[in-house]
Amino acid sequence: MNTKALIVIDLQNGLENSGTGLFHLTDLLTGVNQRIADYRKNHQPIIFIQHEDTELVPESYDWQLFEQLDARDCDFYVGKTHANSFFQTKLTALLAELAVTELEFCGAQTEYCVDTTVRMAHGLGYTCFMKRGLSTTLNNDLLGAQTIIKHHENLWDQRFLTFI
Repeated sequence: MNTKALIVIDLQNGLENSGTGLFHLTDLLTGVNQRIADYRKNHQPIIFIQHEDTELVPESYDWQLFEQLDARDCDFYVGKTHANSFFQTKLTALLAELAVTELEFCGAQTEYCVDTTVRMAHGLGYTCFMKRGLSTTLNNDLLGAQTIIKHHENLWDQRFLTFI
């Protein structure tokens, strides 16, 4: 029985097209693909979350996942329109169908969709995990991406998830 799933959040072309680009994207994609390989080896589900809005229009280039990701037809795909991957999506039903109780997270953007989804999953009673450095974001007017990531990893650690 699969009790654990990998949740890959919003690693879509359109996020790289804005501002200074996603922090350490090449390293992040390498790390995410390593996690995907581990899940494939253990026959555990991989779920790709894709944001949909006026800039990330379904089926458009910007909406598509980065081509470097090892995404396959056998994986699961969930569209969302909110920072919370559970809000008005099929994610909860899918996890129940797969009998998943433990979630490992990675993806973008750290302070928006990743943070919101991690906190919601924790609140829903899932056991949550992440490998350090496998979320990313953009620099903003107040903080650099590296600071944002370190800040959130510090907040999440042993409160909302366990780092592996």
